[in-house]
Amino acid sequence: MGKEYLIHLNRLALGQLLDALSNRSEAWQKTADFLTTGHVADGTFICEEHNYANEAEAITSHFSKITAQIEPQVAQQGDYR
Repeated sequence: MGKEYLIHLNRLALGQLLDALSNRSEAWQKTADFLTTGHVADGTFICEEHNYANEAEAITSHFSKITAQIEPQVAQQGDYR
């Protein structure tokens, strides 16, 4: 793992950051699902520009890992909601 950073965010910014990470992870998961099956469960979904399901899954995993690192730190300080 590389250098770690300490970032201070207010409650609103933290909520928006976690929401954005969740949305990006979901978009990439749906892209991976589409690339695997050829079908989209949600008719309003727009696929990310990518060709390989395994790489889309890796991107999904990356966003999920970031969220998993942030959430315990938030819990230690009191929930942001």
